Amino acid sequence: MNDRGAQTEPRRTHRYFDIHPPVFWPTTILLGIFIAVTLAVGEPMERAFSSTQNAISNNFGWFLIISVNFYLLMMLYIAFSKYGNIRLGGKNAVPEFSRLSWFAMLFSAGMGIGILFWSVAEPIFHFSDPVFASEGTEAAKQAMKTTFLHWGLHPWGIYALVGMSLAFFAFNRGLPLAIRSIFYPLLGDRVYGIWGDVIDVLAVLSTLFGLATSLGFGVQQVNSGLHHLFGLPDSVYVQVLLVAAITAAATISVVSGLDQGVKRLSELNLNIGAILLIFILLAGPTLFILDTFVQNTGVYINEFFEISLWAEGYRDTDWQNSWTIFYWSWWIAWSPFVGMFIARISKGRTLREFVLSVLIIPSLLTFLWITAFGGSALLLELEGTGRIAQAVQENVAISIYALLEHLPLSMIANFAAIMLVVSFFITSSDSGSLVVDAFTSGGKLNSPVTQRVFWASMEGAVAAVLLVGGGLGALQTASITTGLPFAVILILMAFSLRKGLEKEYETERLRERAIERESYEELIQNLIDKHTAS
Repeated sequence: MNDRGAQTEPRRTHRYFDIHPPVFWPTTILLGIFIAVTLAVGEPMERAFSSTQNAISNNFGWFLIISVNFYLLMMLYIAFSKYGNIRLGGKNAVPEFSRLSWFAMLFSAGMGIGILFWSVAEPIFHFSDPVFASEGTEAAKQAMKTTFLHWGLHPWGIYALVGMSLAFFAFNRGLPLAIRSIFYPLLGDRVYGIWGDVIDVLAVLSTLFGLATSLGFGVQQVNSGLHHLFGLPDSVYVQVLLVAAITAAATISVVSGLDQGVKRLSELNLNIGAILLIFILLAGPTLFILDTFVQNTGVYINEFFEISLWAEGYRDTDWQNSWTIFYWSWWIAWSPFVGMFIARISKGRTLREFVLSVLIIPSLLTFLWITAFGGSALLLELEGTGRIAQAVQENVAISIYALLEHLPLSMIANFAAIMLVVSFFITSSDSGSLVVDAFTSGGKLNSPVTQRVFWASMEGAVAAVLLVGGGLGALQTASITTGLPFAVILILMAFSLRKGLEKEYETERLRERAIERESYEELIQNLIDKHTAS
């Protein structure tokens, strides 16, 4: 049976649920066990999370570094190879969304909460505790270079690989929109058996834990902002209540679906984010931001290969475990979610357009954002007029509010930042629910509302449990633990995609030659007819 004719095994359909049992039930049971054990064990789970994170980072950090670079190189190879003109959805497919809407959804779903949480905190961390021996302006430059590494081309290379693979096999090969479908060239019809179920279960777990990490960061930042502005207690219990409240709000968007809920919230995020960014550019050190944006980007490009392959081999520290290795694991864990989301909104784009847009546009916007917020904070520290570093050391989630305190209209700006975090939280939750729902229903895009609400609630529950079970450390451990096994799957995915694209390219070439031959034969026949008639 070829891939276009392959069918999934029958799914159990119900008024409130339309599930693929071999994926839905193992995922639900494993998550239930994780939640129950974490709550039952209590405080010792924090030590368990820490030990797990260190063990994985120390032994497999080198592998994650190589893997993430491989994904990016694979995407660039496809973009500039003979496959670049292949169009997602077929030769005559047209995009469903305008470029502006497309970019808005890419940015909000891919980086939203995280970039708000870390845009000030990370540069300040690297400045206060430099990775390399440096101080003053040199430490600031190194801090921005390191932050750009973690938020630049590499994460978007991961998302591009998964998004392209899902879109290609769904829209060009007619397979279900599920991670298992990507492996059809390698496994054949076995993707509809136990191997495919294992792949999809890992994808769902990876998505949920990666998403829970971001939601945990987001709710910590909302809580810190409300404490900063209104004196609301800053505690885990308040954060759990906020998770419940915002998750409940996210279900409204989940029920609305992709075109209404997610699209409108993504555009709202872009508008609020643009206003906040313009405010920083105008009210902050404008020329400094513009100058350093250009310079930071140049340093990142100039030292790209060195920093991309740096593995802390000559240092007896575990700095990279908490930063680069965590980030690479986090992005990999996020990749099924963001990849599925990108795939669903990218039909009609050529592979070259897809890769260059997904890599360059969000990366440049992210660099500008980090330079505006993180760079402004660094300037205040260099001039000795800010106490942002001290605030970050005391509570990392308060970093952006500490910066805005030094600018005019700080109360309004801080409130806008809180609203943006909440909006990003809702966007990530509802789009994540749609993605997980597609995985657990065997690739269906329209499933019962009850099922989508269930997964939105499950995401909130996992985020809340991680906060209770160890806070920031537990969030990082969740991403690293699920990111490692999925890194192996992504490597296999790249080879399977390459095999599928080769077949598509050969098929298109044969079709073009057939059309050319028909046109040539028609031309000859016309000449013969004219000659006969004369």
